[in-house]
This record gives sequence, C-alpha cells and structure tokens, in this order.
Amino acid sequence: MEQIIETVREASKHTCIICHTLVSPDLRDALLEQAQQYNIQTVDIMGPMIHAVQNITDMVPRLKPGLVHKLDQEYFKRVEAVEFAVKYDDGKNPLGLLKADIVIIGVSRTSKTPLSMYLAHKKVKVANVPLVPEAPLPQELFQVPSHRIVGLIIDKFKLNEIRCERLKTMGLAPDASYANLTRINDELDYARSIMRQLECPIIDVSNKAIEETANRILEVVQKNKLAKR
Repeated sequence: MEQIIETVREASKHTCIICHTLVSPDLRDALLEQAQQYNIQTVDIMGPMIHAVQNITDMVPRLKPGLVHKLDQEYFKRVEAVEFAVKYDDGKNPLGLLKADIVIIGVSRTSKTPLSMYLAHKKVKVANVPLVPEAPLPQELFQVPSHRIVGLIIDKFKLNEIRCERLKTMGLAPDASYANLTRINDELDYARSIMRQLECPIIDVSNKAIEETANRILEVVQKNKLAKR
C-alpha cells in the first residue's frame, strides 16, 4: 500500500498514466482510488484478462503475486539441466563430472543418455561416462564422491539382444564383436570391477523401464541432499 501511495504521488508530478499488472483485487482498488484523487488515468492490464478467463472456465484465480516468476525459475532450472546433460553426455568433457549432481556409468546401451535426459527434466544435472575396457577413464571420475555415482549393469543376454537390434538399425551385421556374448561378458566384468573400485551404488536395468531406473536414481539424489544438511 505504501508503494502505491508513493507511486501515485510521484506520478502526479508528471503528465502520465499508470499501467499495472497487480493481481491482488485490494491493491488494484487502492491504486484506482489513489489515482482518481489526483485525476490520473490507470490501465489495468491483468484484471480484465483474469476475469475473462474466469468467466469461460468457471475457475477461481489464485490471485497470488509472483507465480509466473516462480514457474520461470523452474523452467530455467530445467533448461540448464538439459543443456548440462547434452554438454557432458558420453564422457565428452570430464570437467562436468565434478559439477554434476549425479554421474552415471555403464557399458554401451544401458540407457545412460536417455536416463540423463529424463533426469534433466527433473532438474537434476547428470553427466555420464561409458565404460569401455580399451578406453582410459578420466581421472576426474575418481575425484567424484562415490555416493554421487550410479553404476548401471544389465543381463548379458538382454544386452546382446539390444545390441543386435542396434546393429540392424545401423545396417551392420548382427554378429559383429559389439554384440558378441564373450565381448559383452568381458565388458560387464570390467564395468563391475570399476564400480567396485569406485564403491558406488549399482542398479540392474535388465528389466526396468527408464522411469523406474530414474526413480531409483532420484532416491540416491534425495539421500545426497539429506546428507548435506
């Protein structure tokens, strides 16, 4: 109310109109009353629109200032997390491992990227690193606290099936070493050894949907937040 009185008094010193987006009926009425005393024209930008929407929907407006800004902040947090997931996907930039809320590790085709994007829409910053026996791991991975790393494993026969389908979609022979059971077994053994070394939580994704695995990871995130308090 004090701001309204001060604003109207200042406006009275100039030739002007007052345009406002006040959502509180009490404040809108107070502004109109104050402005009329000084013969100042006002333009209510939000009021007519709120009433129009209320009339056609039979819904009662919340009339709570700041709701739009609150939604904007949530939106930008989500966008930031999505951009983070893209930037630090598939081990592209090891520096992101130290900035991530969660680091996902696992062999190829364990849904690391889809999980990263799904979690990003939950405003979680995720980086992921593929575990390949021939590829050296970034040293930054070993600097990440174990409770912020999640390892993904999968049944070897299920992975064989997934990789064979992947090869077919790429127009390649399904008997390539990428889908070879012996090769898959070696990769999984290597992945488990790294996860044991990192002492991180492990999730078997063999028969789990993305949402189910993501919820398990979110539980880890929540525990991490509680641990910080």
